[in-house]
Amino acid sequence: MTEPAVSRPAVAGPATPHAPSALELRRRAFRKRQGYRSVVVSLVSTLVFVAVVVLVLRATPGWPRVADAFFDPEAAWRSLPRVLEGLWLNVRVLLVASVGVVLLALLVASVRTLRGPVFFPLRALAAGYTDLFRGIPLIIVLYLVGFGVPGLRFFPRMDAAVWGTIALVLVYGAYVAEVFRAGIEAVHPSQRLAARGLGLSHGQTMRRVVLPQALRKVTPALMNDFVALQKDVGLISVLGAVDAVRAAQIETSRYYDFTPYVVAGLLFVLLALPMIRLTDWYSARVRAREQMGSVV
Repeated sequence: MTEPAVSRPAVAGPATPHAPSALELRRRAFRKRQGYRSVVVSLVSTLVFVAVVVLVLRATPGWPRVADAFFDPEAAWRSLPRVLEGLWLNVRVLLVASVGVVLLALLVASVRTLRGPVFFPLRALAAGYTDLFRGIPLIIVLYLVGFGVPGLRFFPRMDAAVWGTIALVLVYGAYVAEVFRAGIEAVHPSQRLAARGLGLSHGQTMRRVVLPQALRKVTPALMNDFVALQKDVGLISVLGAVDAVRAAQIETSRYYDFTPYVVAGLLFVLLALPMIRLTDWYSARVRAREQMGSVV
C-alpha cells in the first residue's frame, strides 16, 4: 500500500519590511513641518517678549541707578571667587541634608503606617513631629536650633553649618515623610496581603514590596522637594555660616554694591537648573507611560 501524502506547512519566507502608505508619509511630513513651525514661533515670541521687557525697564526713570547697583559687571567679577567659595559650603550642606532627610522621612513614614493599638504612642509622636515642623517657618527653626540648642551646653561646640543642616533635616524630613506616607498608602492592600501570604514578615514586606512601589509613585514629588531644599540651604547664613549668601552680604557691605547678591542668586539657579529639568523630564515620562494606549 502506498502511504498517503502528508501535507507540509509552507515555510514562511523572510518578512518584508512594512512600507508606510503614501497617506502616512504625508502625515509625517505635515507633523514635521508643524514641529519646525512651532519652534520658530516659540523662538520669535520669546525674543519679542524679552525685547519688550528690556525696553520697558530701560525706559523707567530709576533704571540707571538700579543697573549700577545690581548689575555692575566689575563688581560681579570681583565678588565671584568669594561667592563660589561660599557656594561649596551650600553644596556640602545640601548633600548631607538630603541623606538625612531621606533617612528620617522613611523612619517617620514607616512609624505612621504601623498597624495595631500597641503602636499608637509611636504613631502619635510621629504625627506630632510632622504637624509641628510643617507648621513652623524654616527660619524660626534655624534660630531655635542654631542659637537655642547650643545654649543648653549639652552638646559640644559645633560649626553653624552643622546646626543649619540639622534644622533643614528636621523641617524637610516632616514634609518628605508625608510624601512617603502618601506613597505607601497608595500601594494597594492586596500587595501586602500577597507578600504576607508568601511568608514575608512586616519588615520584609515593606522593604521588598511596598517601598519600591511607593518610591516609584512619589519620585516626582521628592524631586520637587529636593529642588526646594537646594535653594533653602542658603538660609543657613542667618546662623553666621559663610555660605554663598553670607559671602555676597560681606562683599556688598565692602563695596556698597548689591551685585554680589545677584551673582549668588544666579549661582543658585545654575545649581538647581539640572534637577528642575530632570524633574520635568521624569514627570513627562511618567505621564506618557500612564496615558499609553489611551486617547487624549
